[in-house]
Amino acid sequence: MSGTGEEAPSSGGAVWLVSRHAGALEWLRRRGVRGQVVRHLDPRQVRAGDVVVGVLPVALAAQVCARGGRFIALEVEVPEEWRGRELSAEELERLGARLVEYQVRCVGEVKAEGWCGAESGDGRR
Repeated sequence: MSGTGEEAPSSGGAVWLVSRHAGALEWLRRRGVRGQVVRHLDPRQVRAGDVVVGVLPVALAAQVCARGGRFIALEVEVPEEWRGRELSAEELERLGARLVEYQVRCVGEVKAEGWCGAESGDGRR
């Protein structure tokens, strides 16, 4: 991504920018990240070699990776008092926003009963 020392996604596949926030999209654009902007990603659209950039729930990120896509998260530590409001590209920059690639894999469903920290049916731990 131009000027940051990071590599731009280059997989030969589609690039999906998942965001409903203008500031995040502008922040990405300023770094040379271009792609198809979607507010909500349907994981069935993702093909092997595609790159998905944004903030996704873990289960959705796992689906992207399972389909052969790359998942690159837009990460930023937002102060509690700033949560719930739109952030500009400048504010994201000041907060140290960054792109981090993850490989996410679903291991399987876990039954609440019987794992460490969950109460058993009789109220015991």
